[in-house]
This record gives sequence, C-alpha cells and structure tokens, in this order.
Amino acid sequence: MALQDKQFTDWGKQVVDIEKTALDNLYQYIESSEFVAACKAILKANGKVIVMGMGKSGHIGNKIAATLASTGTPSFFVHPGEAAHGDLGMLSANDVVIAISNSGEAHEIQTLMPVIKRMGLTLIAMTGRPSSSLASIADIHLCIEVPQEACPLGLAPTSSTTATLVMGDALAVALLQARGFTADDFALSHPGGSLGRKLLLKVSDIMHKGDGLPRVTPDQSIATSLLEISAKGLGMTAIVNDQQQLLGLFTDGDLRRVIDAGVDLRNTPISDVMTTDCVTLNGDVLAAQALNLMEQHNINGLLLVDEERRPIGALNMLDLVRAGVI
Repeated sequence: MALQDKQFTDWGKQVVDIEKTALDNLYQYIESSEFVAACKAILKANGKVIVMGMGKSGHIGNKIAATLASTGTPSFFVHPGEAAHGDLGMLSANDVVIAISNSGEAHEIQTLMPVIKRMGLTLIAMTGRPSSSLASIADIHLCIEVPQEACPLGLAPTSSTTATLVMGDALAVALLQARGFTADDFALSHPGGSLGRKLLLKVSDIMHKGDGLPRVTPDQSIATSLLEISAKGLGMTAIVNDQQQLLGLFTDGDLRRVIDAGVDLRNTPISDVMTTDCVTLNGDVLAAQALNLMEQHNINGLLLVDEERRPIGALNMLDLVRAGVI
C-alpha cells in the first residue's frame, strides 16, 4: 500500500512530542542537588573537564565538550577506546571527568574507572539508570532517564541522546553564568568566524581615514562638494570648519532632494543644504554597533569623530559587508 504524505508528518510530529516529553521530564533532574554539585565541582576544579562516551553517547559527548570549551570551561573529548590504549595520559590532577552512558554499563568506560579513581579525579556520570554500575561508582550522578525513546522499536537512541545533549547544554550555560563569561570572552575563542568578526572588529579597523575621508568647507558649492563625494566613493562628505570640527553632512540622498527642489548646484554653498544633526560615533566602538546604529536610523553611511567632534573616519554599508559584519 502506498504511503500517504500525512503518515510521514504524523510520524515526524510523534517524534517531536515524545522528545518534548523527555525534556519536560529532565526538569526534575536539573532541580536536584546532583546538578548543583556537578556545577560546583567543575567550578572548584583547577583542571579541565574530560568528557567520555561510546557510540551515540560519544557523539553527544563530543558536542558537550565543545560547548563547554567555547563558553569558558576548558574541556575536550576523549574516546574511551583510545583512552585505554594511551590517551588516558591526557588526564591530569584536578581534572573532572564526565562519563556518558545511557545504560551506565558501557564496558569501555567501565575499564577506565579504576585508573580514574586511582588518580583521585572527580567523576560525574550521565546515565539513564541511577542503579547502574557507572552511576553507583560516580561521585556525582546526572540522571538523563527518559520515559521512552522516539524510535518505535525502542532501540535507536533518540529521546535519550536529546536529553543528554540538553543536560550538557544546561551544565555549560549554568557555568557560563557563574563565571561571568561575556561576549568579549566568547569572541576570543571564536576569532575566525563571522561571529568573531562581529564581536571583535572595531570601526577603526575598517573606516576610511586620512586622505580617504571626504570633507569640504561650508563655503564650497554643492557642485564642488559632489566632486569630493565622487572622488572618495562613500556617497557622502563631511562639512568642517577651519578647526576641522564637524558642522554637517551631505549625502547622495540629500543630492536627490536638492535636485528635486531645483537648487542651483553651482552657486549654492553646501552649508545651505547640509544636515547638521547627523549621526556620528567614536572610532573605538565595535563594527557591529555601527551596523545597529545605521539600521536604527536607516542610513547607509556614518562619520566617526573624536572628542572635539573632528571627523577621524567614515564608513558605509559596503565596508561592513566587505568586513563580514553583515
């Protein structure tokens, strides 16, 4: 019999419903004293968090270790099979071990327990069975038991791996909050991606300055000012006095308005048509802040000024695109 489209969506929604129930069930374990004890043990430790897990638990453990590491808790994943053949040398005094096994009976992890205990490391177990061997030997047990797997056969780890991942996220974010971890801290561990650029790049890194900064005096005509705008290619120019202080701004948008008004471009001084209440920033702010300001005021260009309102730079949306901020 041919399958109906609705059957696929019904099966998919059933999985979501089952896993939502599993996550609701997780609240009771996060509210337990064991979750608090795990957070305190990791905060107290001077070493790293070593995460272990076999199979699907290993995949989830890898992600948990990565999340911990990127949010201020030094951590990495060690495969239990490799650990038994030399990788346990990565462990050192003051480390904390998070061992993940839904059954709590994974042989590869059990093999490592005597060494971990002999080293005196704090052992945090994540299992779905509080009475399991791993849970019993652990210093702290984080229960990840779920009412049922989303797999109708009850075989493929589904709800249980979701619950494990969320428990790991809860641990990482609770530690992030406790450490006072900031966006700047996060950016330092993510310098290569677009997120790092948004969090680290300052307008001073990308602004046009020196001879690249368009500026004219208030007595110059609109036509002469247009030559400066065209030469610098930013779609705007600053108007400055003899002390190089900012008096106003003239943009491509202003040009369209004066043309529509029939203004004499050759004989009208730029001071008659400039915008005096223009939006400015100082050059020490993040490029992401400049983007937010430009979007807020619906403008495409921005002047950067110093404490005495002297223009020190300029940038436009294209500069932000090129820098990867957008």
